[in-house]
Amino acid sequence: MTEIRSEELIYDLRKKIQQIQVDLNQLGEPVSEIPELISSANLLRSNEYLSKANAKKTELLSVYEQYFVALEKLFSTVFDIQNDLKEIQKQQSSMISQTKKRSKTKTKSRITKK
Repeated sequence: MTEIRSEELIYDLRKKIQQIQVDLNQLGEPVSEIPELISSANLLRSNEYLSKANAKKTELLSVYEQYFVALEKLFSTVFDIQNDLKEIQKQQSSMISQTKKRSKTKTKSRITKK
């Protein structure tokens, strides 16, 4: 269940990142100065662009942070599973070697008795 939620969260966050990047690209470049307009009008237009770009970049950083945290959780889960599998493998190897030792001991004892 946790893995499915993590995958959905990562997918959703990745989609948000892509959308914010598209929005940021659609803003284009700042409006260059138009000589016919008064300098204060040019400054206002530039300020409006910078405000929008800054808001999008702030949103993008926030989503990247969430995306990173979700990936860390997912990797942590994967590493926990990996460690669990290693432990299971060690236990199985130990059980196999014990079974082989018992089998050899039984075979030796049967040979000795005859």
